[in-house]
Amino acid sequence: MTASNASSATYTADVQTVAATLLAHTGPLVLLAHENPDGDALGSVLGFARALRAHGREVYAPMAVPRYLRFMVAPGELNDLLTAWPPDALAVVLDVDNNDPARVAGAPLADFAGPVVNIDHHGTNRRTATAGIVDPSRPATAMIVADVIDAMGLPWSEPVATPLLLGLNTDTGSFRFSSVTPETFICASRLLAHGARLAWLNDELGQHPQTYYTLLREVLSTLEFRHDGRVVLARVDSAMLERTGATWEDVESYVSLLRAAEGARLAVMVKDFGPQVKLSMRSRGGVSAQNVAVAMGGGGHVPAAGATVPEPYAVMRPRLDEAIRTELERAEAGAEPSRPA
Repeated sequence: MTASNASSATYTADVQTVAATLLAHTGPLVLLAHENPDGDALGSVLGFARALRAHGREVYAPMAVPRYLRFMVAPGELNDLLTAWPPDALAVVLDVDNNDPARVAGAPLADFAGPVVNIDHHGTNRRTATAGIVDPSRPATAMIVADVIDAMGLPWSEPVATPLLLGLNTDTGSFRFSSVTPETFICASRLLAHGARLAWLNDELGQHPQTYYTLLREVLSTLEFRHDGRVVLARVDSAMLERTGATWEDVESYVSLLRAAEGARLAVMVKDFGPQVKLSMRSRGGVSAQNVAVAMGGGGHVPAAGATVPEPYAVMRPRLDEAIRTELERAEAGAEPSRPA
């Protein structure tokens, strides 16, 4: 058996195990994702919740949805954040490592003693769930959720397929990232066959409030091109938000704008909260955003990663510069990106 076939067999077995675990559990299912949910987190939770509810299952899906994704959610579909767990619950943690309860939002996972199913595609996942599927070769968790829905025999419909396509579309950069594989398009084709509304999704995702643009004007004033233009960095702080009436949600897509700069191999968007800093990074051309993120205490994927650093910007900036320099030297030497333990 080749390595590829072995990997495929392991994935299929994991999907079947997760499907069987979910079907065997008769109590409520609590679907959770990471803090500051993106399109893949929301799409995976919402598509799975709709499919499970159509099958008659009791589902809790607590999530605070960012403004730019609220078009996807009908009133009452998602729950308020849980402070206590329903009796006999099973936690289904999507698009984040269940072994990182500080990042899992929606319910106090650190207080949960019941079974946990984890479905994720991040290579930094430590794989500690009761049952799980972790496959970094899938560019979106939504792809894995689609396979679990099939394995469980859950009903398909446009309301199920569209949020899963949201996850696939956003986590692949509208199918532009190098993580896209032939299987990605096969999954997208399946979702479209089930009625997923791709054009509607793209139209909704392409709209921004006026504050997005007034804040962008200020953010661009902080723009830095470093290392002969290979690194582009910008910063935003609360004072900019106050001056423009914007919110932190308006910042989310700026890092993709920075990555579009000609010659840029690493884009860094710095969210300066004062006592701590959050980094969002995108990369190309053999440079690993993941390596830089891991060096700063975070994680993610090779082309897209982030970190939360519990230090003021002026304190953490030299460490960030060193992590970037080290990664550029590695990439220039042609070494393989390091793999998280």
